[in-house]
Amino acid sequence: MPRLITRALPLAAVFALIGGLASAQDARTIAEAEQLRDRALQSNVAYSLVSELTTRFGPRLAGSESEQASARWGAETFRAMGFDNVSIETFPLALWERGEARVEILSPFPQPLTVVSLGGSIATPAEGIEGEAVIFETYQQLLDQPMGALTGKIAVVLQDTVQAQDGRGYGATSPVRGQGPTEAARRGAVAYVLRSLGTHDHRFAHTGATRVGEGTIPAFAMSPPDADQLRRLIRLTDQPVRMRLFSSAGFTRQSVSQNVIGEVRGREAPDEVIVIGGHLDSWDLGTGALDDGAGVAITAAALKLIEDMPRAPRRTIRVVWWGAEEVSQPPPAQGLAGARHYAETRRDEMSNHVAISESDFGAGPIYSLGLPAATPPAFRQAALRVLTPLAILNDPSPATGGGPDTGPTVALGVPAFRLNQDGTDYFDTHHTVDDVLDRIDPEAMTQNVAAWAAFLWLLADSDVDLRAPAPAS
Repeated sequence: MPRLITRALPLAAVFALIGGLASAQDARTIAEAEQLRDRALQSNVAYSLVSELTTRFGPRLAGSESEQASARWGAETFRAMGFDNVSIETFPLALWERGEARVEILSPFPQPLTVVSLGGSIATPAEGIEGEAVIFETYQQLLDQPMGALTGKIAVVLQDTVQAQDGRGYGATSPVRGQGPTEAARRGAVAYVLRSLGTHDHRFAHTGATRVGEGTIPAFAMSPPDADQLRRLIRLTDQPVRMRLFSSAGFTRQSVSQNVIGEVRGREAPDEVIVIGGHLDSWDLGTGALDDGAGVAITAAALKLIEDMPRAPRRTIRVVWWGAEEVSQPPPAQGLAGARHYAETRRDEMSNHVAISESDFGAGPIYSLGLPAATPPAFRQAALRVLTPLAILNDPSPATGGGPDTGPTVALGVPAFRLNQDGTDYFDTHHTVDDVLDRIDPEAMTQNVAAWAAFLWLLADSDVDLRAPAPAS
């Protein structure tokens, strides 16, 4: 990771150098943002936080006792950091539990496959499901099948997920997991197996949420090497492939999840709020270090640096550790339960929300800044001046979202910004047993904190408006 190169200058000299940017920020604010950036690089608060979180609580499945205990710890941590208005906001949740999952090829070449159940999937009958597999190289091939074409069959999709810095390969294949079981069921299938949405070649499978509700069928993800094995197998024979599948997954009881909230109150405009955060829950396979222990730690550590400043920012900065981001819910509820609860309980306050963003893409270094289309050019220039020494570039594409948990708030008209992380290898471990603390690079994590703290100070210590102007009547 590029190292920050800077030279100490007297504040008066700094003010003179950046005076041309004062239309968006005063010189003092920019100098303070640079100081925050430099201070962040000298500490590792975020890594300490994610280490403690994952060590104390391990996996934090939404609605589980582990997730609830981690939320209580989170609130205690916020208070110890000196944050204001610390609270835990609970909401009801149906608890889904994984149980056991097994898939094996019965013929023509008998062997077991390494699989996991998809989140929200239903169980098979106690005796399992046995049937002929219809194997598709791409998801589109499955969608091209007429209704009834898969009656009594097991649908299998082998489509790969393409590796990309911004995660767009995962975005392209997400429907294979989210909608695939339902689409297969509509065509008569009795079960569904897909190649994991991963970009590696290790023999472990990736879980993840699928659609919940009427018309769903038991659904599994197999490891990438098992998908490749199946691809080779069908080239060796013209005989049909028969499989046996078993799962005991399902929703087991009503529970609760929660959002953990803390603030640094603004000194002049405390009702103007910038929202940041990550999601505290995780899947139950690894320890949720990258997804999203890293994000909750990065944003809390950045806010702690701001809380330690000699003066508060002009506006309030609120950190939210959202609950229940990962798991789907039975109808009529939807996914992103914590994010929806946050937005719906503050619907009347949205006009005072300045902006929102989330860190939920692992702990890779931030490489670009994305801002709303209405961002004043002088503010963008000031932000890039502060962030460029961290090897962060301008993303010319307007930011339209700030991460999954920001969606319900953005839908109510709040602008989003993005500190885009390098996710080239994020989907190597995403939603797997290998999502553990050892996969985090502490130096890259510290760069994240420096970028968040510096940018937040610029935005919070200003009166910049990121909303698009209302159309003329």
